[in-house]
Amino acid sequence: GEVVAGEGPWYSSETVWTAWHVIEDYIARLLPSTIEHPGEVGGRLSRIRGHNMAKAGVEMALWDLKARMESKPLWSLIGGVRRDVSVGVSVGIQPSIEDLVRTVSRYLEEGYGRIKIKIEPGWDLEPVEALRREFPDVPLQVDANAAYTFLDAPRLSRLDDYGLLMIEQPFHHDDLVEHAHFQSMVRTPVCLDESVKSVRDAVAALKLGSARVINIKPGRVGGIASSLEIHDFWSLKAHLPVWIGGMLETGVGRGHLVALGTLPGVRYPSDISASRRYYVEDIVDKPWELESGSAIRARSRPGIGVEVDWGRLNKYVKKSRRLSLQGRAS
Repeated sequence: GEVVAGEGPWYSSETVWTAWHVIEDYIARLLPSTIEHPGEVGGRLSRIRGHNMAKAGVEMALWDLKARMESKPLWSLIGGVRRDVSVGVSVGIQPSIEDLVRTVSRYLEEGYGRIKIKIEPGWDLEPVEALRREFPDVPLQVDANAAYTFLDAPRLSRLDDYGLLMIEQPFHHDDLVEHAHFQSMVRTPVCLDESVKSVRDAVAALKLGSARVINIKPGRVGGIASSLEIHDFWSLKAHLPVWIGGMLETGVGRGHLVALGTLPGVRYPSDISASRRYYVEDIVDKPWELESGSAIRARSRPGIGVEVDWGRLNKYVKKSRRLSLQGRAS
């Protein structure tokens, strides 16, 4: 398993250090020594409010273990229906529009078939217009990471002119109401990311009409079981699409993303790029690679499909702790 919390509390309130503390001092003490199924973890840890990324790192490891014990690939165990997962690439704010066009062109040459760009006030309509002019037929979407207020809605509504797949999380990271108003203003689907932390949030978003798409990041929502709940409600009951988002995972976390990307309700390309997109050297024995057709292929090996290369990992370890369940440390 892999905890995807960052060094600082910028995307969520969690950090590497809060996750370490919560796992060591609470999660390891609350989990029993025997667990029949990884789906039990959420209930066992319900006394801990929040800290979804810490919970997910442990819970997802147990899903990998369950799949290995049954000699099944994780994607098959959780109900995946395809091995080739359609993926795209996410491009951050660039120094100039010229730099953006060059960067996108490079990723298209590498084989990525869908482009997502980050936007923020002062960097939105012009870069989108430039990309549409240069690449009129490329599937394109934008991600605001909650950078706007509802006062920006009239300007953002002009994105309707560019045939985008979606506009992701334009407003506050906990908001559902303003997103609902904005979705009623635009033809382009609104996608929720930070605002959906559980299936309860997904239910509320549907009732309010806050979005037509959800980006499921297993670290954000607490792991595989919660991801499956959101997927099953949003796509199988509400008949709306989801896709799988990434958090700069190594090959370990990426294996879980690929498994979730095989689910039937994942109907947009997911943010699961090849290992080399972020890492010169991944810590798994077989780094994830982009296949033809802008896809990453789920593997047939039991579990997440990769093994940790302990020699590589040990080169980068800064701190380690061995924990048994119920909090015994060494």
